Amino acid sequence: MIILAIFASIAVISILCWLMFSLAVYALPVSLGVSAGMLAHNSGIGTLSAILIGLMSAGLTLFVMQFLLLVLSSAYLRLIVLTAFVMPAAIAGYCATYGIVEHFVAPPFWQTAISLIGGAAVCATAFVGFTDMVAGQIAGSGGHPDS
Repeated sequence: MIILAIFASIAVISILCWLMFSLAVYALPVSLGVSAGMLAHNSGIGTLSAILIGLMSAGLTLFVMQFLLLVLSSAYLRLIVLTAFVMPAAIAGYCATYGIVEHFVAPPFWQTAISLIGGAAVCATAFVGFTDMVAGQIAGSGGHPDS
């Protein structure tokens, strides 16, 4: 029975890590959408309207990011835009990894070190996800933005 619990916990942790890596691209739009929705709800607007405002602000944030990456011609400006969107994913990855690691590793130094590695991995995954997203749009438009 204990072996079954160990395998089940490994499977659940693996699924949660896969989910974290898959959704890391959307860390900033989701956090801005939730913040806008909560602000709208706290101002006295209805629940359904607050949800719609949150969804629209999250979608607008993602649209603005994709638009800027398509329009900007300088690689440095694109890197600044990508950094603004990847850093919340890195922070979320660090926090999620720390939440998992603190249950298994005793020394605080190693908890922080492993969490930094997890945050860097999520950051790299989000960066690749953003560049793949924009590359797919460029390929779909039939040309390279520099041409």
